[in-house]
Amino acid sequence: MNASMPYRPLARRLTGGRTGPGGRLKALALLSLLAAGMPALARDPLPVPAHAVIGVQDRHLQADDWVRRLAEPDRPLLNGTGVAAQNDRMWQSDRHLHVLQNLPPDLTRAQVRGWLDPLSAPPTRTLYDERGVEITKPQLAAIIANAAVDAVAATAPARYGLVVHRADLRTFPTRQRVFSSQGETDIDRFQESALFPGSPVVIAHTSADGDWYFVVSSRYAAWIEKRFVGEGARDKVLGYGAGTSALVVTGATVRTVYNPEEAGISALQLDMGVRVPVLADWPADKAVNGQHPYTSHVIQLPVRRADGALALLPALLPRTADVAPDYLPYTAANLLRQSFKFLGERYGWGHGYDSRDCSGFVSEVYQSMGIVLPRNTSAQAVSPALERIGFDAGDSHEKRLAVLRTLQVGDLVYIPGHVMMVIGHDNGTTYTIHDTTGITYRGADGKVVRTTLNSVAVTPLEPLLFNSEQSTVDRITAIQRIRPQGAP
Repeated sequence: MNASMPYRPLARRLTGGRTGPGGRLKALALLSLLAAGMPALARDPLPVPAHAVIGVQDRHLQADDWVRRLAEPDRPLLNGTGVAAQNDRMWQSDRHLHVLQNLPPDLTRAQVRGWLDPLSAPPTRTLYDERGVEITKPQLAAIIANAAVDAVAATAPARYGLVVHRADLRTFPTRQRVFSSQGETDIDRFQESALFPGSPVVIAHTSADGDWYFVVSSRYAAWIEKRFVGEGARDKVLGYGAGTSALVVTGATVRTVYNPEEAGISALQLDMGVRVPVLADWPADKAVNGQHPYTSHVIQLPVRRADGALALLPALLPRTADVAPDYLPYTAANLLRQSFKFLGERYGWGHGYDSRDCSGFVSEVYQSMGIVLPRNTSAQAVSPALERIGFDAGDSHEKRLAVLRTLQVGDLVYIPGHVMMVIGHDNGTTYTIHDTTGITYRGADGKVVRTTLNSVAVTPLEPLLFNSEQSTVDRITAIQRIRPQGAP
């Protein structure tokens, strides 16, 4: 990558003009012409270190090594107004997001079933539990029945709540973990995502056993355990955190101070990008749950009371916690440093294991800068709100390589079921950071090598294989850049 190249939308740099549909087609046509006469960059075969992650040396695992390569690492890629415009475009144009404020006061059966039905179809493949024992048809029928889809009311008032603890979002109202094959214990097929403390939700339905809510959050709709939601008035829920005095979690995770008086806010995990209100007028010498607050921030967190009602209570967050008074500036340096804070974290399908998966990883990095993305890769890759370059099966390898050479820090590369974030180029090779189960490549002897990673990892892109027959480069479906159309 040319470190001095100005950060402009990809299609704009290729066409020199605006990037409407015609401009994008022109960009792709130009890429075809470039690729036709452009040989692949000559590069020596990447070394395979003892750790078996091809092409990765210790320096590649340091965010500052990539920051130093940039001419203007701290230049805002979008200012605050630009970020707001980008988010407005996302909320207005992407059908995968839900604007809770716009939902009607009464929910119809058609609306609720529209959210429920995509998740509620009975699985057709054989599933296994953690011991490798097949889930029986009666077991599966009982799980499906607990969703009580046929009991959805013709109309019902919308109810509101705040999530009070990091909580899984599930396909069905069950804690039963299920897997596609015997011996597999990581990819739970009933795990959809997770919500963090302070997330507002609309409660659309309740399970037959009464222990689960089907909720609609801003980015996802699925089942959550009722014990993790405090129900409150609409204005109280949607107004939580709306004040100007707040803290944004900029570390991978932080935890509130332990206290013996309020278990719901004691040592509570808050993940990157979570924004919590600060009680700026809290008396400087007034204890919080028996502890003097001068070494901590006094924040406000939601708690579910015994009757299910929402309460908002003071809690302490250590001053040593990795937080900021606002979302971070959207810069290449922050993209790199924020993403590397997750380096080595265990891969968690659907945000399992109190961690995250590939799309959750990039979402939370961008959320720490106040930028909203859809939840899943399938939605991110096609979002009309982003600066997208799409590929189809007929696009040549050379054309794809030509695009890779133009990519910049933070660009998102999509293959079926996965997303990688570009962190730069080294000796003609594109490097990415991504949350992945593992990588496949061809060794010096020509044999296929599979390296299990199960973590947030740094890898080169060009040497990777999608399968034993296809390269990862040839399976790229799209590249997304977080820039509004027409941005300079």
